Amino acid sequence: MKPKHTALAVLVAVLWGVNFVAIELGLRDVPPLVFVALRFGLVAVPAVFFVPRPQVPWRVLVGIGAFMSAGQFGLVYVALHLGMPAGLAPLVLQSQMVFTILLAAAVLRERPTAAQLAGVGAGVAGLVVVGLGRGAVAPLGPVLLVVLAGLSWGVGNTVARAAKGASGLGIVVWSALVVPVPMLGLAAVVDGPAVALGSLAHLSWQAWAATLFTVVLASLVGYSAWNTLLGRYPSAAVAPYTLLVPPVGMLAAWLAFGEVPEALEIVGGALLLAGVATTLIRPRRRPLPAAGHPAGAAAGHPAGAAAGHPAEAAGSGAREVAARG
Repeated sequence: MKPKHTALAVLVAVLWGVNFVAIELGLRDVPPLVFVALRFGLVAVPAVFFVPRPQVPWRVLVGIGAFMSAGQFGLVYVALHLGMPAGLAPLVLQSQMVFTILLAAAVLRERPTAAQLAGVGAGVAGLVVVGLGRGAVAPLGPVLLVVLAGLSWGVGNTVARAAKGASGLGIVVWSALVVPVPMLGLAAVVDGPAVALGSLAHLSWQAWAATLFTVVLASLVGYSAWNTLLGRYPSAAVAPYTLLVPPVGMLAAWLAFGEVPEALEIVGGALLLAGVATTLIRPRRRPLPAAGHPAGAAAGHPAGAAAGHPAEAAGSGAREVAARG
């Protein structure tokens, strides 16, 4: 990528890593489900009046909003509220790439490569080690919620395949319309209507600052820039920058809250990130035989060419799903 686009990808990773600290600060004054509703309500309004609706079916926008936004962040916010460390959450959330690959194979019939299968195995092992490390010092419930958030994100990635080529900002804004009402309704059931509505009426400046960070920088700027990069470069060139999010989140949580991960969490996290990185390895293409070579003549035959296309198409489809995660 061009240096300015590399810098933009790094900036997005920094914004998304720091975002977990902002969320934890906001949760000190606002119930988690109310905070999710507030965030996506402000992502959608007033932008929805100025950003054209992307040319995708409503069912796709609803699916993206339900799984990539409401499901993912609803579970993450609740996990942070229940004690999930802000530095550990982005690390466990990388499990989304494992789920994306598995769902692509099951739903879209995209055959994973050997590297992707190896990465899935390493990622699962890493999650187990992280769980063991977290279980030694705190309940596993919040970790499992973030793993479920990764699953929800993976489902959202699979649904988003149907929106390929649509406006990235448009998808972010219009899919956000799905989130606020269900989240407020659920908050009214869980916390009570008085608590849910009362928290919105008495937001501190810290809660407003955290909300504005998640809305403007993490959502509108971050996702718009990310979709712009995906529109300019192959997914495999952009997706690895998400590996910067966990270390940035850990550093930000250490500076803000003094969070220091346990040894097993570090080992499991490294194994998880290694697994995610392995899924991005692209198989080497065989060099084309020189013209006039017997193999070249055979490869140039229409039957030989036709036989080579299906396998290549299947492999490239699986790589794209992994990279989009």
